[in-house]
Amino acid sequence: MNEHERGGFLAPITRENVAVVLVDHQVGLLSGVRDIPVGELKHNVVALAKAAAALGIPLVATTTAADSMWGPTTPELVEALPAGQEIIDRSTVNAWDDDRVREAIEATGRRKLIFAGVSLEVCAALPAYSALAAGHDAYVAVDASGTFSATKREAGLLRMQQAGVVLSDYSTLMVEALADNAAPEAGAVYAALDMPFAVLVGQISAAYRS
Repeated sequence: MNEHERGGFLAPITRENVAVVLVDHQVGLLSGVRDIPVGELKHNVVALAKAAAALGIPLVATTTAADSMWGPTTPELVEALPAGQEIIDRSTVNAWDDDRVREAIEATGRRKLIFAGVSLEVCAALPAYSALAAGHDAYVAVDASGTFSATKREAGLLRMQQAGVVLSDYSTLMVEALADNAAPEAGAVYAALDMPFAVLVGQISAAYRS
C-alpha cells in the first residue's frame, strides 16, 4: 500500500463519501453460519442498514441464486432496507463481477465502500479486493458478516488484512460517519445501532435531566 492509499484510509468516513454494500445475507447461507450466532449476525446487519439509511448513505444490496441454491434475503433485512430498495440477484461469485452490481456501486459516486456479506471470506472479501483494485477504499464490517467455520473466518481476515482491506465493526463505522452527536440524525442512528450500553447511557442522561 503506497502513501496515497494509506492517506485515503486515514481520511474519515463521512456520510458524503461512503456507501454500504450488503452481499448475500440469504436464509440458506445464514443457516450454515458458525462463527457468530445467527441471531446476532441478523441484528448487526439490520442495524447497519438502518443506521446507513438514517444518515442518507447509499445502500447496494445483492443476492446470488436467490430462486434456487441460497434462497431470499433474510426478511429482517428486507424490512430494514429503504422503501423501494432493489436487491440485485446475480450468478457471479464475486458481486463486483456482475455489471449491474458494479454499476450500482459506481453510481453512488462514493470513494469509500463498506462491505458486509455471507460468507465473510468470499461474499464480503472478494468484492472488497475488486473495489481496492478499482481505486476505492474498502472496509468490511466483520460483525455484520459471517462464515461457515473458524478456519474460514481466520483465513479470510488474514487475507483481507494482507490485501489492505480495513476491518472494523458495524457500529464504529456508522458512528464515524455520524461524526457529531449533536447532529439531528444522532438519535435515529443510535436507535438503529441498538447497542445495549447506548440504551443505558440514554437512561442515565434522562435521569440527570429529570
